[in-house]
Amino acid sequence: MSSKFYITTTLPYVNAKPHIGFALEIIQADVLARWQRSRGAEVFFNTGTDEHGLKIFQKAAELGKTPQEYCDESAEHFKALKEKLDLSFDNFIRTTDAHHIAAAQEFWKRCDANGDIYKKVYKAKYCVGCELEVTDSQLVNGRCPIHPNKDVETIEEENYFFRFSKYQQPLLDFYNANPDFVVPDVRFNEIKNFVAGGLQDFSISRVKEKMPWGIPVPGDDNQVMYVWFDALVNYISCLNWPNEEKGFKEFWGTKENRNAIQVAGKDNLRQQTAMWQAMLMSAGLPNSKQVFIHGFITANGQKMSKSLGNVIDPVELVDKYGADAARHFMLRELPPTEDGDFSFEKFEERYNADLAKGIGNLAARVTTIAKKINASMSAETALNPEVKAEIDTAQNAIGLLLEDYKFNEALSAIWKVINFGDKYIEKTQPWKTKDTAAVGDLLFALSQIGQMLGPFIPQTSAKIKKLLAGEDTSILFPRLDTEKKN
Repeated sequence: MSSKFYITTTLPYVNAKPHIGFALEIIQADVLARWQRSRGAEVFFNTGTDEHGLKIFQKAAELGKTPQEYCDESAEHFKALKEKLDLSFDNFIRTTDAHHIAAAQEFWKRCDANGDIYKKVYKAKYCVGCELEVTDSQLVNGRCPIHPNKDVETIEEENYFFRFSKYQQPLLDFYNANPDFVVPDVRFNEIKNFVAGGLQDFSISRVKEKMPWGIPVPGDDNQVMYVWFDALVNYISCLNWPNEEKGFKEFWGTKENRNAIQVAGKDNLRQQTAMWQAMLMSAGLPNSKQVFIHGFITANGQKMSKSLGNVIDPVELVDKYGADAARHFMLRELPPTEDGDFSFEKFEERYNADLAKGIGNLAARVTTIAKKINASMSAETALNPEVKAEIDTAQNAIGLLLEDYKFNEALSAIWKVINFGDKYIEKTQPWKTKDTAAVGDLLFALSQIGQMLGPFIPQTSAKIKKLLAGEDTSILFPRLDTEKKN
């Protein structure tokens, strides 16, 4: 029986079209899902859309649509990423789905039954962009540092609260017992310091009269769930929790054998690694196994913003260069856990160096030479131990590196084999010597490179297989002429 592997992205809000930061996140998750499948694991890869909350309500009103109409239209942009980015997710959940609504209400009831939900009147500052309460210490010049263009609002009303403060010590104990719970260490230290500094109970509902777009609070028709409380439950509602206990335990895991991997941006650190984990404890459910936190993407060294006009549309990027070119850049050029910078100049340099002159050139050379000397296009193994050792080293390295979310280094390991292949051609010169054994080694190396590339750039992997089968003769990556560009 194959092992079970669960992985999920965060759910992006549908108040705007997909941005390149989320494209990075879902591509990273896709690599891990594809890699696990290649090892024989049964994978459940979840993503979807977050569709409740104030900024969704406001955006719909601005466009003269009902919130549901707006969400229905916007969700399609995110569903379309599956084809555009060549993704392999197994499930696409919307927080307006009926089964998610039912699950969120059941989750609320369990937290309430544990004595962790109460009602009080409060006054707080609130960032609509984050959909989170903020303190004065978190503000910079009176504004949220993540959404400096949005005014911080003041909320004063009676809402339900979650006893977050109750879980300060349980969270710290959990972190200490699981030293690899958050990757990278710098983010783990950040959240441990945040929790150790003391936790404040947070509001988990809104007055329906003021903000009607949300899941009704069980037993109170005047309140709707706060968007973060509702949205976080998607990670288990996607498994049809609480209706299907078997599937939930197999993929999410048990308290003894936690299994769920979450991928999130650094702006989600508090929600994913503290709030959600405390909520799971309250509901009597297993915690996540691990949370991988990635950095932000800047554009030419600047934060992306509509006002600066430097927002990168991942769909337009794919339409111009192809899905694999976009995937390769984000996985190899951008550091997995730190902020990375995008520019079209860097993109095209990486394209030409790695794709056109790298794997594209090697595939063309090897298949051309094989045809020229009438060598068989199939090779089941490498006869030269040097070639086999080079491939084995890369294959072993990839697994270890992906366990640590080092996507860029895993790709570098593959490109070492590609560079080795070029040098092996120059060394053996099979077009002169008619050395079919050397060509066989090269063909085997190319087939193995294609397999190793599968999780990262799957279309190229499939195309290499077709090249070797004689079913395709086209160039993998035509070289970009960057000199003619303005």
